[in-house]
Amino acid sequence: MNEYRSSLVFATPDLPLRDDVRRLGALVGDLLAEQVSAEFLDEIERVRTTAIARRESDAPPSTLSEQLAGREPRDAESLVRAFSTYFQVVNIAERVHRIRRRREYQRSGIDTPQPDGLHDALRRLKAQGVSLDELSEWLPRIDVEPVFTAHPTEAVRRALLEKEQLMVASLVDNLDGMRTPNERASDAARFRMALTASWQTADSSPVRPTVDDEREHVGFYLIQVLYRVIPVMYETLEHAIEETYGSVPSLPRLLRFGTWVGGDMDGNPNVDATTIAGTLDAQRRAVLDRYQKELWQLASLLSQSTTLVAVSPALNAQLERYRALLPDAAARSRPRHGDMPYRLLNDLMRARLQATLDDADGAYTAPSELEQDLQLILDSLQANKGLHAGWFAVRRLLWRVRSFGFHLARLDVRQESSVHARAVADALGQADWDEQGAKQRAALLGPYASGEQALPRVEDEGNARLDAVFAALADARMRHGADALGSYIISMAHNRADVLTVLALARRGGLVDDAGAVPLDIVPLFETVDDLRG
Repeated sequence: MNEYRSSLVFATPDLPLRDDVRRLGALVGDLLAEQVSAEFLDEIERVRTTAIARRESDAPPSTLSEQLAGREPRDAESLVRAFSTYFQVVNIAERVHRIRRRREYQRSGIDTPQPDGLHDALRRLKAQGVSLDELSEWLPRIDVEPVFTAHPTEAVRRALLEKEQLMVASLVDNLDGMRTPNERASDAARFRMALTASWQTADSSPVRPTVDDEREHVGFYLIQVLYRVIPVMYETLEHAIEETYGSVPSLPRLLRFGTWVGGDMDGNPNVDATTIAGTLDAQRRAVLDRYQKELWQLASLLSQSTTLVAVSPALNAQLERYRALLPDAAARSRPRHGDMPYRLLNDLMRARLQATLDDADGAYTAPSELEQDLQLILDSLQANKGLHAGWFAVRRLLWRVRSFGFHLARLDVRQESSVHARAVADALGQADWDEQGAKQRAALLGPYASGEQALPRVEDEGNARLDAVFAALADARMRHGADALGSYIISMAHNRADVLTVLALARRGGLVDDAGAVPLDIVPLFETVDDLRG
């Protein structure tokens, strides 16, 4: 699958991409011959050339249709998988080529920034008269929050995603011009290994994915991909601002993440109060585990000895406080590390994170406390010639904590408006609830939504399920903090009565703050033209 049509012309900068696609296409061909048969590869080539002829000439569509008709389902599946595998490696090659082109551009020394990049955007802002002070005022207003949903058509097994990462890594390593022939052969072998293992792995499980499966899928992107690149994004922005304006302000947090997985009751009937609580706990464990691992790495890096370099008095004071707060963890410190205050503090910070996971004494009460500890280390390093002795690694963890907190991603909760309406109708004994006008329903709901009256409790399944959900949200807010919860989304909302219904139910479920308000960002989704005109 590596022969190109003569009409396909690559620009000179993209010739390496052409070579990669040819080489990887040949690998796919070898794979198909090995894993299926040489005859199967020949059949794939016939279908491919027929499809090209149909697209580029006046060949009748029936020619391709005749080739594809009458196949057994398993044969058709193999054919689809073969072409899907080829397009997968082409897409991987294109992504790696973007890395290649970016590196080439940066090495070229061209003063003009790459179009549509951060440098380009900032230079255009400056050319339009935007000062650094104005930019500093604008940045805190930026709040970008990509939200993950559980679309089954997009779900890919984690095992396949990890193998794709291996393929990308082998191609990126191969970009190194200093690689020896043996090393390049090793890169190709790694790619072939991941590709073959992918071919032998089914695209999806025969078992319907559970909420846990969907959560694991989203967690892959959050923990394995985004966690790694978040600090790089901020560092790139800082560098671009400094190059454009000559100095850089202190950057606020610009990016956070949300998820519907584990909270979308409308999209998945298996989602309930238990899955909401379980999702928040799982996300907490995942991100705190990553912080612990990174602190362990920092403890090894920050081995500065007080016999050679000083540390700040504030850091020493914090170390003493933590020894008193966590005496068992402090007692486990190795005596030979006694002159390494950064390492000792990192070890005790890991112990505090473990206490946070275990809901034990000495736990961090909020991510801000961990941020303060990291900032304390940064300040001490900067004041004691440690800018190039671990400062940047510590700051990378600080950016991650600011972005992911102790919750990883804010959990949105979604339910359909009719579910709320049925529960309220049963609670109020209003059998004709659906026949009442929007204004009449809003008037009835007002006192319950404001807290003037308590919505009656009833012992039916719908009300019990919603009471449990709002109780779980109240508990989550106490345990994980307000930042762990996103919006409460009402799908198929019709009017303001739907919002008042949620407020009334939330109050009955105990979701009320110290000021007596419902701390919930309620988002009605008006999904029909009539409802929008309302």
